[in-house]
Amino acid sequence: MRRRDFTKTSLSALGALSIGRAGSFSFLGDRARVSTGEAGGAAPRVNGERLNAHLAALSEFGKNPFGGVSRVAYSDFDRQGREYAMRLMREAGLTVTVDVAGNIWGRRAGSDPARKPIVFGSHIDSVPEGGNFDGPVGSLGAIEVAQSLGEQRVSTKHPLDVVIFQNEEGGTVGSRALTGEVHDSDLALKTQSGKTIREGIAFVGGDVARLASARRSPGDFAAYVELHIEQGGNLDREKLDIGVVEGIVGIAQYEVTITGFQNHAGTTAMADRKDAMLAAARFTDMVNRVVTSVPGRQVGTVGRIQAFPGAPNVVPGKVVCTLEVRDLDAKKAAMLVERIKREAAAIGEATGTTFAYTDLHHSTPALCDPRVQQTVEGAARGLSLTTKYLPSGAGHDAQHMAKLCPSGMIFIPSVGGISHSPKEFSHAKDITNGANVLLATILALDSAPWS
Repeated sequence: MRRRDFTKTSLSALGALSIGRAGSFSFLGDRARVSTGEAGGAAPRVNGERLNAHLAALSEFGKNPFGGVSRVAYSDFDRQGREYAMRLMREAGLTVTVDVAGNIWGRRAGSDPARKPIVFGSHIDSVPEGGNFDGPVGSLGAIEVAQSLGEQRVSTKHPLDVVIFQNEEGGTVGSRALTGEVHDSDLALKTQSGKTIREGIAFVGGDVARLASARRSPGDFAAYVELHIEQGGNLDREKLDIGVVEGIVGIAQYEVTITGFQNHAGTTAMADRKDAMLAAARFTDMVNRVVTSVPGRQVGTVGRIQAFPGAPNVVPGKVVCTLEVRDLDAKKAAMLVERIKREAAAIGEATGTTFAYTDLHHSTPALCDPRVQQTVEGAARGLSLTTKYLPSGAGHDAQHMAKLCPSGMIFIPSVGGISHSPKEFSHAKDITNGANVLLATILALDSAPWS
């Protein structure tokens, strides 16, 4: 595949780093192959045992009876977890600050003050009754990379910024603040903690009055890399080590109102009904059929449905449900939505109902930078790890950072593809592998001629 082919520029950056067993890169056409040899010193590695111990310790903040964590943004548990993460940052030798949006930054100086920082990190807040790995793997993994580099006396030309974004689960608030996309209407929204976003930012040490100053401009950062669990089952099912993320899907989400005619369920003959629930049932089945009718990894979901008046002896006169379509290709997603609407109109004609749509949420796909993708793949292969290119079906802070700098993501396997659940789990070995790929990626980016 074109995306998997290495350019000589990318490989020259990777070749400057001894990755995996002592070896060097040799060219076969435009692909790279790792050749082993005895020359060169051992490449830097993270302390996997320490990283996994730190993850276990963080999971105590908001630990729930089901084995997961409820550390929602702006809660007391969130603030305790942030304090723990900042302590780890300081122990790693980072200079720690909290910006006006409430994001935590840990700076490791580079040898060339004129260079822009390479940023890497994630988040530590969770959904209610969530898991212990979604976010923390990338955040604590980034801290571990910085600490390992310091302990092994590895210097970089670029400054390194470890970032922990606030309130990722409640709408990527921290990273959106960097792109100027947090508005007054957002600040008034209630969060899972019971606080508004305005109150929450102050609670975690931000300053809403100066929120506009959090905004960064394209070019302020050299690159951004986020290590994360896949939250899907591809890597686990295929027994692969590392996911090279192609991009983060766009989302088209609607509220669908189906209007029929409310009537007595006992006295209205079947042929005389304008049953909104029957139309909704056919609509749900049709969405699945349309979305799966074309090749690709797009998904479509009817995730919420409610009948009115909602009585067992009344033919529903109205149903309100949701429609969501996600794909990395915005044109394909738009085409699927139009097909769904056309077929829904036909369902309406057949059932005596009408369909109306209200936009709920729209986001455009965020493609990962090909140079960062190639660097991640090269780092993984240098560690003798297997890779797969795949999209992210979930939203991440990386989608907003992609507006500011070349960005990429590294996925590790999620056992059973389970996430946002106490049963979410990733093996310690996979977490360590991911952190080592992150470390090698950061060093390769540091020496890349374009960074």
